[in-house]
Amino acid sequence: MRTLKFSAPTHTKELRVRRSVFGFAFAVTLYLLSSAQAQSVPGPAILQELRAFDEMGSVLYVAAHPDDENTQLLTYFARGRHYRTAYLSLTRGDGGQNVLGGEFGSELGVIRTQELLAARRLDGGRQFFSRAMDFGFSKDYRETLGIWDKDQVTADIVRVIRTFRPDVVITRFSTVPGGTHGHHTASAVLALDAFKLAGDPKAYPEQLTDLAPWQPKRIFMNSRGSESASNALQMDINGNDPVSGESFGTIASRSRGMHKSQGFGGFNGRSGNLPPESFTLLAGDSATNDILDDVDTTWSRVTGGAKIAGQIDDLVANFNTNSPETSIPALLKLKSAIATLPADPIVDEKKKQLDHILQSCLGLEMSTTIPQAEVVPGEALKMRHTVIVHSGIPVRWVNTRHPSVFELSSAKSALSLTPGQTVTRDETITLPLNTPLTQPYWLREEPGTGMFHVADASLIGRPENPPAFPIEQVFEVDGQTLTIADEPVQIGTHRRLDVIPPVSLHFVSDVKLLAPGSSGPVQIEITAARGHSGGSLKLNAPAGWKISPAAQTFNLANVGDKKQFTFTLTAPEKPASASITASAQIGNATYGNQRIEIDYKHIPHLLLQPLARLKAASFDLVIHGKNVGYVAGAGDSVADALTQMGYQVTPLTGPDLTTNRLKDFDAVVIGIRAFNVRTDLVSQLPALFAYAEAGGTVIEQYNRPGGDLKTEDLAPYKLHLSGDRVTDETATMAFLAPYHPVLNTPNKITAADFDGWIQERGIYFPNQWDDHFIPIFACHDAGEAPLKGSLLVAPYGKGYFVYTGLVFFRELPASVPGAYRLFANLVSLGK
Repeated sequence: MRTLKFSAPTHTKELRVRRSVFGFAFAVTLYLLSSAQAQSVPGPAILQELRAFDEMGSVLYVAAHPDDENTQLLTYFARGRHYRTAYLSLTRGDGGQNVLGGEFGSELGVIRTQELLAARRLDGGRQFFSRAMDFGFSKDYRETLGIWDKDQVTADIVRVIRTFRPDVVITRFSTVPGGTHGHHTASAVLALDAFKLAGDPKAYPEQLTDLAPWQPKRIFMNSRGSESASNALQMDINGNDPVSGESFGTIASRSRGMHKSQGFGGFNGRSGNLPPESFTLLAGDSATNDILDDVDTTWSRVTGGAKIAGQIDDLVANFNTNSPETSIPALLKLKSAIATLPADPIVDEKKKQLDHILQSCLGLEMSTTIPQAEVVPGEALKMRHTVIVHSGIPVRWVNTRHPSVFELSSAKSALSLTPGQTVTRDETITLPLNTPLTQPYWLREEPGTGMFHVADASLIGRPENPPAFPIEQVFEVDGQTLTIADEPVQIGTHRRLDVIPPVSLHFVSDVKLLAPGSSGPVQIEITAARGHSGGSLKLNAPAGWKISPAAQTFNLANVGDKKQFTFTLTAPEKPASASITASAQIGNATYGNQRIEIDYKHIPHLLLQPLARLKAASFDLVIHGKNVGYVAGAGDSVADALTQMGYQVTPLTGPDLTTNRLKDFDAVVIGIRAFNVRTDLVSQLPALFAYAEAGGTVIEQYNRPGGDLKTEDLAPYKLHLSGDRVTDETATMAFLAPYHPVLNTPNKITAADFDGWIQERGIYFPNQWDDHFIPIFACHDAGEAPLKGSLLVAPYGKGYFVYTGLVFFRELPASVPGAYRLFANLVSLGK
């Protein structure tokens, strides 16, 4: 189905504009168009893009995580020297901590992906990723390379080098192991390997169907100050952005401040002079004065490019920032000349950049809006295309194309644009039934150990999905075609188009615990995204697990209607674990996705739609006590886990921590990093300690030492937090107090209870404590001395005070049986 409606031109004073993004968006273009409400691009900004268009030099920076990049250096290269500048982060930071909320794992990785993109929009760089997963802190790069697929990550770096074609590669970290994260060292080791392979046609030949070998000139390690080698090349990177007038240091500081999930929201950085940057050669040709020594950064490097270099120089020299349209004839002449050059990936990229410069000089603004941001495959997608031109140069709107679907005929739709007047086209297209649901491409398949699986190799390296429904607006200027990429966004909110199912599914709890051979209820909620959604709902379980009834019917009349269904799940006779999924059958289509929305002010609205999944585990578990108070910290699901264990859980705030309020609880649990992120707890600590002294149990989960810790007096007895951690989730746990109740009552804890742990044993252990505390375990990473601070238990009056750095917040949502049994013993102390 397709209908077109043309409206008469009308005058407008303001028009919202969408960014023009082609492939990996140009650094300067991203900067110029960072505001979705921008009007005509100012002349000085166009001149800067012209200078960037004239520059052919390129630099690729490589490190391991979001926030590892040197934003000062990226800003200098992208804005100061106009180089094509990019950052390749091997991971998306999905194994880290989150100071903003309760998102961990893949959800945190999506947040940090967008934070990096926001940072690049400020410093002017581009962003790439590999498929490597961040699995938490690693003390040894050999451990890292044992978890990542070394060959796949190297292939990804080679792919990015062959795609981006940098002249110079720069690593943030040394290839020599030292006192840093194992991911850091691994990123440098693999970048050096990739540097040596990228130009070899025998290396990763499967990439050469759409790419060509590319050999950068050299690879450096970037450092400063005491980190620098005596023979390192030094460079001054000070300067000011010609458009904004801000110093590179100020811009870089704001870029780094986008890493808000890591606590950089208040980052100020350096606004004065920046120190010199140092570069130590790792491989390739030597350099004496500059990292791009002996690199031709002009158009002469391109076959046939020398003959047009003069045209570009004249354009820059004669550009009138007050009347950009006067450069249009020269730009069109340049466009014709570049069209005659032999095929080349960088030239193709420059052609698109030139089209954007032409668009800016014309004052050509456009938008495609939709009434709602979410569409179901098979539904009508109603779009309004709006265009306005501000210059007096004749422009014809020739066509609107949809590359992923079909192209519209241009014969009947060409319209001449009148300066200062808007033209709109209303269009309705049926979204193809095979349009994939919105989901980050690296999360569409189940990940492996240490690596994301990506079926479409052309997506590898990209920071995010291409538009769900790409659009090309085609214009004609003086006989030449100008093609501008576009995509539909929601009116008012500017949300990108998301493709959704008619219903979404949600398990009321992510974990279900059962005793072997027992049965229990499982609740699942179905929500209608579209009215009149009816069908059958069922749960899917592996062999040995039973579900009844086999299916249940649903009928949701209105958008937003919800209904909860209960199924009975029966566990096998022996301890086991299972992944339970759900599916809703509507007609001939089956849907099994949940809906996760992430909404923070510093990044775009995010929609994730993974499979609805329940982690079921059957094992022997005994609890003592009944009522538990839970004080939330930075965000975790431990309270839900306590409910699954059989406790009645009551959320508490700081003002709730009074002697009278706490007396009815068997235990009070404090969430992770509570004393880093909350300001309402420190004054209530005396009452919390009095509760323990009167016979209660307080379990305080880890806090992070450092500047945001609200108090050092976290316990009734002295303890001192440190950066000590054990990253090996299989590390042997020595039982230091084998007869202590926490290891015996009501569950007998053995070494087997530490099987199946994920990511790590624990973090931020205390390294000093009062003698009243009893250390329960000792554990260590390979080659290190045993650490005894993972779990400390102190009798206090008639009760107990517990401090633990064990990562229960990771293990309980992963349905690790031993973590539940041990946590039950902590809650049961004294009961």
